[in-house]
Amino acid sequence: MQTLRKYLCVLGFAVLGLAGCKAHSAGSSQVVVAAAAAGEIGSLLPAFELRDLQGHDLSSATLGGKVVLIDFWATWCQPCKKEMPGYQKLLDRYRSRGFVVIGFKFDTMADTEDPLKFAHRIGAHYPLAVAPDELKQKFGGIEGLPTTMLYDREGILRKKVVGFEYPEALESALKPLLSTNYRVLAATARVTPRLEFRGGRCCP
Repeated sequence: MQTLRKYLCVLGFAVLGLAGCKAHSAGSSQVVVAAAAAGEIGSLLPAFELRDLQGHDLSSATLGGKVVLIDFWATWCQPCKKEMPGYQKLLDRYRSRGFVVIGFKFDTMADTEDPLKFAHRIGAHYPLAVAPDELKQKFGGIEGLPTTMLYDREGILRKKVVGFEYPEALESALKPLLSTNYRVLAATARVTPRLEFRGGRCCP
């Protein structure tokens, strides 16, 4: 009888222990994925609605399903002056495939010339608008000019460059995002998100 009691006691502890392990195992299998911070690789294109420098409405609501390049620039930024014409060439080449470029102008310092005349002179004809402080914060704050952010068709930030970027380098990152097989490529990690800091940047 005493032996039977010991056996039942040991069996009871074993069952309780197994139940505890199962409960712990179930709890540990729940993975919480934190959302990427604003402006970080993997973050979403923030919502915005404002007027461009020509008085036209400019809204993120019209960008669904497009590959979007956001360019932060200023008239007094020399690297911006070199970079923006290259972005226009990429836009001319890939516009028909759903590529969009938008330029947000910094106004922390006085313009060296009229912004529209500046854009016309260097050959940048994509939509341009002044970036209010609230918008800069939505993009995670801007550490230097130029800053380029490239979002895929799902509105996810895939490449970010602070400083001058050659259009050829950006094009190599852009092409996979424009591909009809992009979702498959992204799922198999063949499209690698990148954050890069380049030389030749201005402080905002």
